[in-house]
Amino acid sequence: MKVLITDPLAKEGVARLEEEGFQVTERIGITEEELIRIIPEYIALIIRSGTKVSRKVIDAASNLKIIGRAGTGLDNVDVDAATKKGIIVMNTPEGNTISAAEHTMCLLLSLSRNIPQANLSLRRGEWNRKKFMGTEVYGKVLGIIGLGRIGTEVAKRAQAFGMKVIAYDPFVTKEKAEETGVVLCDLDELLSQVDYLSIHTPLTERTKGLIGERAFSLMKNGARIINCARGGIIDENALYKAIKNGKIKGAALDVFEKGKPFGSPLLELDSVILTPHLGASTQEAQIRVAVEIANQVIDAIKKGQVRNAVNIPTFPPHLEKKIGGYLSLAEKMGSLSAQLIKGNLREVQVSYEGELAENDLKLVTVSLIKGLLSFVLKERVNYINAPFLAKERGIKVSEVKTTERGEYSSLIKLKLVSDSGECRLEGTVFEKRIPYIVKLNNCSLEFVPQGYLLICINVDKPGAVGKISTVLGNYGINIAGLRMGRITAGKENVSVYTLDTSPAPQVIEDINRIEEVLEAKLVRL
Repeated sequence: MKVLITDPLAKEGVARLEEEGFQVTERIGITEEELIRIIPEYIALIIRSGTKVSRKVIDAASNLKIIGRAGTGLDNVDVDAATKKGIIVMNTPEGNTISAAEHTMCLLLSLSRNIPQANLSLRRGEWNRKKFMGTEVYGKVLGIIGLGRIGTEVAKRAQAFGMKVIAYDPFVTKEKAEETGVVLCDLDELLSQVDYLSIHTPLTERTKGLIGERAFSLMKNGARIINCARGGIIDENALYKAIKNGKIKGAALDVFEKGKPFGSPLLELDSVILTPHLGASTQEAQIRVAVEIANQVIDAIKKGQVRNAVNIPTFPPHLEKKIGGYLSLAEKMGSLSAQLIKGNLREVQVSYEGELAENDLKLVTVSLIKGLLSFVLKERVNYINAPFLAKERGIKVSEVKTTERGEYSSLIKLKLVSDSGECRLEGTVFEKRIPYIVKLNNCSLEFVPQGYLLICINVDKPGAVGKISTVLGNYGINIAGLRMGRITAGKENVSVYTLDTSPAPQVIEDINRIEEVLEAKLVRL
């Protein structure tokens, strides 16, 4: 059993593999051509960020079963090619949790006591205690955006300092948050209360620019901000203005919009602390990810136990023929519902009716959860880790089946329950395995869940559709399709517009200003 390591890996990880009888070869800095030549000999390849595992490498990997990443990011691996070839790709998402949490606390405390600035001042021969008067964190309010693994560890450490911790995370239940003494609230409520804001959420379309001018306007004067998550979540130009005008007291950033912040106006500000993406840069984290990936490779090859896989496993062809179309439908329903639900998600209820219910549908339920969580999570969500991620966030998932059929030969019913309400969808698959949504909450209508969808709830009277279409036309956005249904005649209806291009936020704001429009929302599928 031969394992190839092509990036620096802590010796503890190598030793763990050798203890289990693996023959380990280390070829640090190997060229792609040489990797292609020797890869057929190995059943596992362990890398970090340096090795590019291209389609050519994967095509040549005739015996490879596992690509293991000691760390999180997989931009250097062609995951799709590996999946197609049946190679498991895995990473170690928990390995840097403690290091990232500790770095967050280091930055928070440095912000509070002006440590970097005082150090530089003293080195210049100055002795100015008054200039660097600090602030206690005891009794202050820390707001955390994203209460995942790292956010939870930050909360524990902040509580040890006597801070009150509140959090915003729509995919964590109140009960789960309360286990660590954290109070969940909506984003605006959180922003208005915090003395310190720490970000621990992935960069998605939903979170890009999340902390910008509007967010700063809601915050207390003198609040401080820490970001050890991903660049782009904070609008850096808006942050610069907020610090310059005194709204924000200071910021500490480990990640940036453009990777390296050289040339950023933030470099001009003494109240801003910047570090070169050091969140996971500790000796312990490097050892931890090395040992973790070694153990994962050992368990996968020797025991068939796969953990932290990021690609989709294959399933039997006969099952694919029966439920393949419903796998796609379920994933779309999950993603659509995630974008429509309000509040903190508590429960997912899935019901299967008709002919479909005669099959084993666990994979379909997992596909739905995959679509639901993929919209908001940093991790690559797949059939292997989706149930674990839902359980980790305290989301209850239930599945029921009945072979009784109604209007459709097969039907999936989905109900999401949050602390602010519910979202209901019904879907089926028509000819050529095309998925359709056939009911949205209390409204019966049929539309294909794909592309850019503008979903509007309108007053049921003439003129609404025309006004919405006019706004879209004024912005040069073409309508590819329109489906409508009534909730109550003369009161409310739902219109779903399929758009050729994604409208800017301003377009949606303008549509929401239309008198007949009760609510308009853009969904990307």
